[in-house]
Amino acid sequence: MNGNLSTSLATPSFMKRRDFFNWTQRGLTGAALSSLLIRDGLASQPKESHVAPKAKRVIHICLCGGLSQVDSFDFKPKLKELHGKSLKTDDKPDVFFGRVGLLRANDWEFKQRGQSGLWISDLFPKIATVADELTVINSMVAESSSHTPATFQESSGFRFNGFPVMGSWVSYGLGNMTEDLPAYVVLPDSRGLPAGSTSNWTNGFLPAVHQGVPFRTSGEGDAISNLFPAREVAKNVDHESRKLLAQMNRLHMEEHGVEDALIARMASYELAANMQLAVPEVTGLEMETERTREDYGLNGKESKDFGRSCLLARRLLERGVRHVQLFSGGSFGSPRINWDGHEDMKRNHGREAARIDQPVAALIKDLRQRGMLDDTLVLFTSEFGRTPFTQSAADKVGTGRDHNQVGFSVWMAGAGLKPGIAYGSTDEVGYRADRNPVPWHDFHATVLHLLGIDHEKLTYYHNGIQRRLTNVHGEALKAIIA
Repeated sequence: MNGNLSTSLATPSFMKRRDFFNWTQRGLTGAALSSLLIRDGLASQPKESHVAPKAKRVIHICLCGGLSQVDSFDFKPKLKELHGKSLKTDDKPDVFFGRVGLLRANDWEFKQRGQSGLWISDLFPKIATVADELTVINSMVAESSSHTPATFQESSGFRFNGFPVMGSWVSYGLGNMTEDLPAYVVLPDSRGLPAGSTSNWTNGFLPAVHQGVPFRTSGEGDAISNLFPAREVAKNVDHESRKLLAQMNRLHMEEHGVEDALIARMASYELAANMQLAVPEVTGLEMETERTREDYGLNGKESKDFGRSCLLARRLLERGVRHVQLFSGGSFGSPRINWDGHEDMKRNHGREAARIDQPVAALIKDLRQRGMLDDTLVLFTSEFGRTPFTQSAADKVGTGRDHNQVGFSVWMAGAGLKPGIAYGSTDEVGYRADRNPVPWHDFHATVLHLLGIDHEKLTYYHNGIQRRLTNVHGEALKAIIA
């Protein structure tokens, strides 16, 4: 554990200034400062979690652009019956492009899957085979229909930039389980970064050691840029250089005091030294069996990129990484490289699903087979959903759907959840959440609860306020917890 669950461990009050500088000079500036303080008994840590933890690590799969709930996990028979009709509502829907066409039936057929009978469409035939592992929430709601603020809220609970994301809060609250890799690793889509770019893995106002560390996922070049020197450095030169750097850091802190940015930089260099050995090993997917590589879709034209990310995510968790975040899709551009199906749902969603369906299903099965799903939490989310009516003229049945923040679907799997169930619901056509609506604050509170953290107690003092991931809201969804 490398963070007190209610206060920062930036500089322990009981540690003398001279002792601190002697400590840094002896080379213990290692990985994250707070981790080492606790490990070496120089700072206190909570003896017990707030609540009994069900999970100790997280994989968060983020679908950028807006997954259509009525074409994936929210089966609405009435929608097919009303195909070509107008939506009956008292107020005009608040949609991004302002065009409310006629209702459109789901483009993929739904079937009841597994022993649980969970409804999943043919958009995800492979994920459907693990239906009995899934806990689907069909009543998610967001506060924005614009990609960037909605993606920020999905990540941090706020629609604005500058707030720590969930992975950073998890790193701060629980710390790392390894000194060789970061606590929080990000695997972006090889085609581009999500809306809001790198702000989606920011530490915000938390200590800088808790920011997400992105790995390259294209399969080309080093996984992390500039991790290795451009030319070989002799061992004695490297040793003396590090010794000199430590002395300069000590002198700087004696003159200017302890600075979070400097501590984070010192920690990052020490961690980088460890990672020079760990990263090539963890990213060496060729070490996996051909059967495993085939299962994850590494040999498939469409699935190889995301398959590589899913397999890497499992390997990272095995080596002690606490939180791994995968992105399916980038941000804006033409042609689209995400789930933003404004023009043609079948073409857009069909293409994107072909990239992730097999790898995600393989990841769930692999975690279960290895006994890791019992203490791993898998999240599958999108910033919002899509409308049951088309983005077209009012008298037309178009081929695309607009953004929908008032009712959409996500799912969770793994540690501590009731599997094979659907929670909450939208109205008869899948537009608005009408039973047990779930805002992001409740979703985040539930994730923290499963990790053994009371979301009201995981705080950080910033600008006169005890800030938290869930702001002043949130309630764990006890109905989906086993």
